[in-house]
Amino acid sequence: MGGNQTWITQVTLLGFQVEPTLECFLFGLFSVFYAFTLLGNGVILGIICLDPRLHTPMYFFLSHLAIVDMSYASNNVPKMLANLVNQRTISFVPCLMQTFLYLAFAVTECLILVVMSYDRYVAICHPLHYAVIMSWRVCTILAAASWVFSFLLALVHLVLLLRLPFCGPHKINHFFCEILSVLKLACADTRLNQVVIFAACVFILVGPLCWVLASYTRILLAILRIQSGEGRRKAFSTCSSHLCVVGLFFGSAIVMYMAPQSRHPEEQQKVLSLFYSLFNPMLNPLIYSLRNAEVKGALGRALRKERLS
Repeated sequence: MGGNQTWITQVTLLGFQVEPTLECFLFGLFSVFYAFTLLGNGVILGIICLDPRLHTPMYFFLSHLAIVDMSYASNNVPKMLANLVNQRTISFVPCLMQTFLYLAFAVTECLILVVMSYDRYVAICHPLHYAVIMSWRVCTILAAASWVFSFLLALVHLVLLLRLPFCGPHKINHFFCEILSVLKLACADTRLNQVVIFAACVFILVGPLCWVLASYTRILLAILRIQSGEGRRKAFSTCSSHLCVVGLFFGSAIVMYMAPQSRHPEEQQKVLSLFYSLFNPMLNPLIYSLRNAEVKGALGRALRKERLS
């Protein structure tokens, strides 16, 4: 590294470059969204823990999804809100930690969604063997493996980042330390990092999405063979909720990380980042509660019990 290069100790997040009045409006709006994210996912998690009828593999994985969504939003949104009130600087080490956690939670959410689709596939296509295939031991292993693998993969990206010299510019044109934006601060060749990011996207996004689509094709065929109208409606309701969540998450992530960067200006990338940083975690509990009769029933029972007490 040349003698005129200095290591970065602090960076400035440029955030949303809009008028001050619009910044105040966005601060209020995103604060409400963040509160709804924590409240909605917290309620889902609480209902699943408290209602014995929801102690099934499907809701076990949904509880993990709620934890991931709260963690994911809490990693990104507070800094975004601070950015909107002109607290734009962040030390470089916390910035790298935010990148690490962002990747870890994003991959965890992806894998949990895949595991949930496998759970629905077994429940609908192999109902007689469901209790054996999706035993609590298997569910625990699948959930733990999703978390451990995600953090290991994020660690790989972090190690590849740490090998680079960062010497400027000292500005990140984003509202949090997103990995592609952080790479632009490096004063060395980042092709290896970009190749690893693309390969991880193929492995974590494209492969699992193909698996989910194949699973749901078989699920759809199985649902159409169900004789009971009530059984068919219940199966469709559960699966459509999951497909909505999968579509929102995988769609925004694939467009962000696998489409050519030249097609997405930096301001457009910030909007895409909002989808999986704030909107998806907020919408997930709404989708599952509004479209799921069991969750609505459990919420109703909890409210009645609270009223009686």
